Amino acid sequence: MRLQCESRGNTPRRCAAGYLALDHEGIETWLVQAIRTLPSPRDIGRIIVVAHGAAAALVRDGRLFAEPMDYEQGLDDVPMSSYDTARDAFIDTGSPALPQGLNLGRQLHALEHWLGPLPDDVDILPWPQYWAWLFSGVASAELTSLGCHTDLWNPRERTFSALAGRRGWDRRMAPIRAAWDALGPVTPAFAERAGLSPECQVFCGLHDSNAALQAALGQPELRDQDATVLSTGTWFIAMHSPAAGHRSQPPALDAQRDSLFNVDIHGRPIASARFMGGREAELAAGIFCYRETASMAPDELLSRLAVVMDKGQLALPGFVPGVGPFPKGPGQWLNRPDSPVDLRVATDLYLALVTDCILDQIDGKGQLLVEGRFGANPVFMAALASLRPDQGLFRSSAELDVAWGALNMITPGLPAPAPLEAVPATDLDLPGLARRWRERAGYGKLSA
Repeated sequence: MRLQCESRGNTPRRCAAGYLALDHEGIETWLVQAIRTLPSPRDIGRIIVVAHGAAAALVRDGRLFAEPMDYEQGLDDVPMSSYDTARDAFIDTGSPALPQGLNLGRQLHALEHWLGPLPDDVDILPWPQYWAWLFSGVASAELTSLGCHTDLWNPRERTFSALAGRRGWDRRMAPIRAAWDALGPVTPAFAERAGLSPECQVFCGLHDSNAALQAALGQPELRDQDATVLSTGTWFIAMHSPAAGHRSQPPALDAQRDSLFNVDIHGRPIASARFMGGREAELAAGIFCYRETASMAPDELLSRLAVVMDKGQLALPGFVPGVGPFPKGPGQWLNRPDSPVDLRVATDLYLALVTDCILDQIDGKGQLLVEGRFGANPVFMAALASLRPDQGLFRSSAELDVAWGALNMITPGLPAPAPLEAVPATDLDLPGLARRWRERAGYGKLSA
């Protein structure tokens, strides 16, 4: 199997309606060009889309009625009291109240405030399914996107939330399809633009973290076992999947600490917790700190971990307010390192300490797999292995786990792109440090 990666920067823009929108036009132009430059685009037989879960496009009469909102759009000018009062209880949706537009229901509420009531013939398409519609012309929705802290889905009842029903959003949602459902061939217009065969099939698609979960559960070391997957990037998202056939009581999650229930491709609730790890690293240390140390050997970085610990150079949470296990922050340093190397190492240690907290929140047992860019971070991985010595910790050396997880659903038996790599613990007393750090951070109380 050959996987190829193309990328572009994320550049949200202010749309005509005045809100911050995802640059769907720029992405579309880039995507068409990227497909055309592949060695044999007409040989592509299947397309499945993976995208984040906190956006939707509103489509009417074959064109966009409302552009997909960027979830970092501020909603301070939108009266939210009626929405907050009408939200279903966390026990029903598993969806915590999140800031800005991180709850899709909040985005829909804001759009109705700005644009007026939605017409009856509008189709609401989750972000992955917007692209499936653009390629195929077939409107659809899907469970992993609906169950991703949207306020719109009740995973235990496997139906829309009461809020979605009262607001009429349930009947405007596009028909629900399975992530692996073939919607049909690409449209003739898109086939011509992208140089694709008119017989290329488009599949419904899914939420990115769930694609990572599917990739992990397809690995021999984790298949049919109690397993936890940590996806890392801008967001660090931990998801615990019980062993196949194992029925246990889900953990009691704390909505105030950004733990929630996602929904897997079969509609089952999956205990999850998260924080903005990539963003926290940028704020705590700065992008340039990571750029300056990017060429350092892993052993060089690891050799500084004991020094940082001995000097008490620790970051306290949390640098991004309103999310994660420490939503009230305020994010600060104890003995902030002066050198870029030690600052980077101390920041990686901080990320491991917070990750340890979110894994505890979801009772994340069994084998632990880290995927995404921080899986290649030697200090973060060694510290995490030392904090959780009773779990087997693996890193994925494949850069495209999310893509493989999605492809494996529509091409069963697809070989894994690379074997997993076991990560050993250090001999440093990270558990002892974690206990002291949690006490200092006030982990036992929300005033942290």
